[in-house]
Amino acid sequence: MSSHPAGGAAGVGDPPLLNIANALTVLRLLLVPVFVVALFVGGGEDVVWRLVAFAVFVVAAATDRLDGQLARSRGLVTWFGALVDPIADKALMGAALIGLSILDVLPWWVTIVIVVRELGITVLRFVVIRRHGVIPASRGGKAKTVAQTVAIGLFLLPLPELLGPGTAAAAATAVLVLQWAVMAVALVLTVVTGADYVRKAVRPRAA
Repeated sequence: MSSHPAGGAAGVGDPPLLNIANALTVLRLLLVPVFVVALFVGGGEDVVWRLVAFAVFVVAAATDRLDGQLARSRGLVTWFGALVDPIADKALMGAALIGLSILDVLPWWVTIVIVVRELGITVLRFVVIRRHGVIPASRGGKAKTVAQTVAIGLFLLPLPELLGPGTAAAAATAVLVLQWAVMAVALVLTVVTGADYVRKAVRPRAA
């Protein structure tokens, strides 16, 4: 996620809004509808289009890390990035989770837990930024993002279809265990880091 701080209108010496970091953020947002269309072609059962959806998801997720690195290293931090970056992140992850649940690939309770946490923390982040400034992303938060991305990617891949109908039961079970093992890690990190962020956000208000 980009570390663009929030703010008002650009001032003298501020980086231009039209820069590579913001362009990547906008690209990620524009890729969301492309991803959704690819995911639902053929009712979500077309192997080729599921692979296309997976590829689009990977590219979009990669821009999340890249835009932040470019913004920091090249001094391209803007208020626009602070506003649009988390929206693009949540739109991508939310679209993937909701899409997988609609296709009965992922239980709805998993989607609800992650989406509610992400939306809640996003709203809280904007409140905290306006009153107390930015709370830096923790290592746990970064690990959470990686775990969520990998877990969603594993569920997006049509692994049973790729392995074929003659796949041994042991191999099919191993795939299922891998998917849920990574998702379990993502869920734990999602809840724990969410609680930690709330704690950090409440602390300065209490002070």
